[in-house]
Amino acid sequence: MANYAIKTISDNYKMTAFGVSFEDFNDWAGNAARTAAKKAEITENGNLAELLALAEGQEYQINYVIDGKAWRGFGVMGEFDVEGAVVLDFLAGDYIVVPGTGADKDRLADEITGHVFGGALQAITDYKYVGPGNSVFVKAADNGEYYGEMWLRAVKVEG
Repeated sequence: MANYAIKTISDNYKMTAFGVSFEDFNDWAGNAARTAAKKAEITENGNLAELLALAEGQEYQINYVIDGKAWRGFGVMGEFDVEGAVVLDFLAGDYIVVPGTGADKDRLADEITGHVFGGALQAITDYKYVGPGNSVFVKAADNGEYYGEMWLRAVKVEG
């Protein structure tokens, strides 16, 4: 059984992020390379730091669907007018929250995402993921490791 909680968000919210669209969702290696290149670009040019300064410093890895294409980016909670960034809508409702811990901050978001889509989501039978996106954050834990959570909008399965 998957380790998860259901949390309810009462208001729609926005996230602002820089990211990249995927032409072929199943090109795992290519998409990972494009995502890493985008993260390196926005880190080196200061765009990510600018967003983090506007939003109290918590970074999110965000998966979304834009114009019918899978998209992955890095951003913050809130709506900010920053050149080259997109503002994404997240809807109020129930969210499946899947936690994870690890020693490598840079890998933990991908590890949680892999865990969720590699089987944990299928093991959750009382809620169904409906999107249009999801997000993961990672922060330092008290024990020297890192703690993260993936949030996925879901609806209760009736019956």
